[in-house]
Amino acid sequence: MVIDTLPRIVPGIKSCYARSMVIPYIRPNDWVRYDIARILQPLSDAKAAVLSLTSVPFQKSWAEKLQAVQLKQEVAGTSRIEGADFTEHELDEALDAGVESGAMTRSQRQARAAVNTYRWIAKLPGDRPITCDLILETHRRIITGCDDDHCPPGQIRQADQNVTFGTPRHRGAEGGRPCGEAFNALCDALSRQFTEHDILIQALALHCQFGAMHPFLDGNGRTARALEALMLQRAGLRDALFIALSNYYYDEKANYLRSLSAVKEQGGDLTPFLIFGLVGITQQCRRLLAEINKNILKAMFRDVANDLFHRLSSTKKRVIAKRQLSIISYLLEKQKIIVPDLYEAIRSEYQLKEPWTAFVRDVIALRNLGAVELVFDIKDDNVPTHKIWVSIRLEWPTEITETAFFQKVRQMPRSKNFNQLGV
Repeated sequence: MVIDTLPRIVPGIKSCYARSMVIPYIRPNDWVRYDIARILQPLSDAKAAVLSLTSVPFQKSWAEKLQAVQLKQEVAGTSRIEGADFTEHELDEALDAGVESGAMTRSQRQARAAVNTYRWIAKLPGDRPITCDLILETHRRIITGCDDDHCPPGQIRQADQNVTFGTPRHRGAEGGRPCGEAFNALCDALSRQFTEHDILIQALALHCQFGAMHPFLDGNGRTARALEALMLQRAGLRDALFIALSNYYYDEKANYLRSLSAVKEQGGDLTPFLIFGLVGITQQCRRLLAEINKNILKAMFRDVANDLFHRLSSTKKRVIAKRQLSIISYLLEKQKIIVPDLYEAIRSEYQLKEPWTAFVRDVIALRNLGAVELVFDIKDDNVPTHKIWVSIRLEWPTEITETAFFQKVRQMPRSKNFNQLGV
């Protein structure tokens, strides 16, 4: 009542007063409450994206590389959301099992604990229920070795151990018996009420409800996101198809925190966070699918190039083709590089009297075939520099035909007629 009269006396006091208040935790009766009409489209988009991702074929070697990248992004995201500060090199150190943890910063140790937890999660049987014991074990792994000096691993907050978090400030469940009862109620709901909903909704709802409760002294956000990742595995997003949703949360941190706060502001209605999370699932699935499709195009490129170049008739042309295939192989890995740097990278292939001239001829030949593209480097003022970028054209295998390839080869100018690159 007093708050309502303050703005008439001193403008702005009400908003300042409201910002200073701590929003209490209220244990929900309905753990998975949302507006189905509002989430229907984003849910459909997310499920379609998951289906597209899980249906595409891919090689095991791609899977291992993609998994490593996605896991690294997930660990970086979930750690940085909580304020962890490390460079790319420091993150690599943290993920290197050969580096002693004693020489690491707390942020690095948090990243190492997180990656070990995610690797443990990836090996859990798909039918293992998410129980209180499993959640406690997840927290124990997240905390041990990095934050266990101030937070007992796998232990619910005791009486008088209360936490606040977020902006505006939120208060977790009251420490002691209320916190324990809320935690047990959530675990019970996971085996009952949650199962009535789509698995993507379950994953996001668990993330949100666990975060609101904040049952531990520290590591609540990291544990919530790890549990979410565990549930997303049940939707088929495991192994190479694991998506770095925490990286999306970090990139959209302001919206992430805002959507979590909106749930409390709307009396426990999960709709804002579900919409935000489903959009993230869609985006991350599409990004990973794009990476898989890129690998498919690279594999197709190698197959087509090897088949066509190895069928050239003369010995001289096959020798030249071998060098050109080396250029293609390198560009398939790098995608784009400045011409002199490409030359230095594959210089060992040119044990000739005039290696640079031969290299230039090969690059131009590949350009004329449509396999690569040459582009002048442009300054900010739209003035070309003397640098030329060479990049692979992944669409080439879908454009070239056998007839067109051999026709282009026959039409190639003789060596002495090739123009030099302006580099």
